[in-house]
Amino acid sequence: MRIGGAIEKPYHNPEEWLELVRELGYRAVLAPVDFRASKEEKQAYVKCAREHDLVIGEVGVWKNVISVDRDERKVSMEYCMNQLELAEELGANCCVNIAGSQGEIWDGFYKENFAKDTYTLIVDSVRDIIDSVKPKRTFYTIESMPWMIPDSPDAYLQLIRDVDRKAFGVHLDFVNMINCPRRYLFCDEFIEECFAKLGPHIKSIHGKDVIMENVYSTVIRESMPGTGRVNYQKVAGLCESLGPDTTLFIEHLPDFESYKKAAEYVREQADLAGVKT
Repeated sequence: MRIGGAIEKPYHNPEEWLELVRELGYRAVLAPVDFRASKEEKQAYVKCAREHDLVIGEVGVWKNVISVDRDERKVSMEYCMNQLELAEELGANCCVNIAGSQGEIWDGFYKENFAKDTYTLIVDSVRDIIDSVKPKRTFYTIESMPWMIPDSPDAYLQLIRDVDRKAFGVHLDFVNMINCPRRYLFCDEFIEECFAKLGPHIKSIHGKDVIMENVYSTVIRESMPGTGRVNYQKVAGLCESLGPDTTLFIEHLPDFESYKKAAEYVREQADLAGVKT
């Protein structure tokens, strides 16, 4: 298992980047550049990663490729294809995006997100992205989400069947799918279900925690690892079961020190579980 995450400090070259990565204790890294970097810059970062035993786990997209605004959709699709090409060039585990939304907020919750026509649009967009790039050593993935497809392991399996492309994989964010009291209260069992059903397809994982507040109505929010319900000794064991180079990325923290603290916590829990990080 390899722990990584964001950096939240500026860097200008591979040497500065590596110094920050080492301070955080990461053995997995997010893509340090986007597709607009020069070929020489990309190669310099790849060389640095290889020489220091770092796995480039994810190239992010974070654009609405099914936007109701056709111009936005076109721009987002082009960016997504370019980022998938970058993932192929860097040898990253995957390129990751969300399915997208059918409203003004690119990652927002809308009734239309679950419409049949939207599902068809999601399938078609994933196929178009993969067929345009034809990756050979990386995968295009959709991050599991609370209020859009895929919002459960079974929904993800169905999406894999419907997309029907070898280069389509799974980006697992189990916390995002803990979107009801039952999944929260039976958190361990739900996370085990995610790994059992999606394991062969998982290319990268997000690591967060989750808290349900004792108020009416249901309020569930993500939090830093170690501050909620997720058992990271169990998570570490499940990650390791997929292979020692499985990447888990901490996210959505405010600053460098928070990432450092969270990574240390996950590393400590993995050590207790007998998992090398």
